[in-house]
Amino acid sequence: MAEAYIVGAVRTPVGTKKGALKDVHSADLGAHVLKELMNRTGVDPAAVEDVIMGCVSQVGAQTLDIARTAWLTAGLPEHVPGVTVDRQCGSSQQSIHFAAQAVMSGTQDLVVAAGVENMAMVPMGASVPVGPEGPTAGLPWGPGWGERYGAQEVSQFRGAQLMCEKWGFKRGDLEAFALESHQRAARAQENGYFDREITPLAGLAKDEGVRADTSLEKMAGLNVLREGWELTPAVASQISVGASALLIASEEAVKQHDLTPRARIHTLAVVGSDPIYMLTGPIPATERALAKSGLSIDDIDATEINEAFAPVVLAWLKDTGADPAKTNPNGGAIALGHPLGATGGILATKLLHELERTGGRYGLQTMCEGGGQANATIIERL
Repeated sequence: MAEAYIVGAVRTPVGTKKGALKDVHSADLGAHVLKELMNRTGVDPAAVEDVIMGCVSQVGAQTLDIARTAWLTAGLPEHVPGVTVDRQCGSSQQSIHFAAQAVMSGTQDLVVAAGVENMAMVPMGASVPVGPEGPTAGLPWGPGWGERYGAQEVSQFRGAQLMCEKWGFKRGDLEAFALESHQRAARAQENGYFDREITPLAGLAKDEGVRADTSLEKMAGLNVLREGWELTPAVASQISVGASALLIASEEAVKQHDLTPRARIHTLAVVGSDPIYMLTGPIPATERALAKSGLSIDDIDATEINEAFAPVVLAWLKDTGADPAKTNPNGGAIALGHPLGATGGILATKLLHELERTGGRYGLQTMCEGGGQANATIIERL
């Protein structure tokens, strides 16, 4: 099988709900990283064969195939097509998979994998219709779903709480993890670890959500999301704005365009998991990716696992036996934010740059996704 190489990766800073990027149209967000990706790699954009962009809430500013509108908004060639992908929070990680699979199959040589989400302009859940009370009324789940799963609540919040109950995590465990995420992210910002991967936008050059001054005492003052639960806003990912883009190339494209491969796509995996628990998928996805790759968890030099909620990562660490020090070494979405459709590409960009910074060889990326799913990607730095 042909190899697929990452030859470029860039992201915007991640903005907060009320921050500097809140009024930047989603097409302009996407256009910004697409233009920067072309500039940084030096590739003639006319040679790109497709643009695959992840986006979750495909309504309003993010409708009508945002991949296509972002590319055209960037002033790039009209003959290059675009398609928008929704695998919930893993949408732009799936974009990377689709781009890599196109290259590995030999059907395409240069494909952009990207992601975008402005959760300030298009709120989470904006694409879900609101209807009268009832287990299926106005919601994506019809009578057939009800026959299989009943009328029980299906939400990421309940899923995170169910994980706390199954794995025995208490509020203090979650808050200690969240504090570490902010501290790691603040340290990375102070040391300039993110500078190479970020393209500034609207006067913003750093991720806005990092709270270097937070503490366990401040977290303890927040109310739980629901009476009897362990979860508070402090242990969940932030509502955010951002975009990301990577260029995936074949060996032939590397030669033809005089590109420098930075990493190769080593292993791809995607799994389904319990849709009620919803967030446990990274555990079996990691198991599948490692089994396919022939590697062990100890061979992985750095992992990016999305911090949708603290129990997602804590359960993953417990079940995989991974080294916490090599897991989200520069903080995760609790500190840095989670602009849904863009996060997969953001994690991949962070992972690539961290491997380059430290000299690590193998990197693993995984994240939980709506409906009970997860992607896992292993890359090898070159």
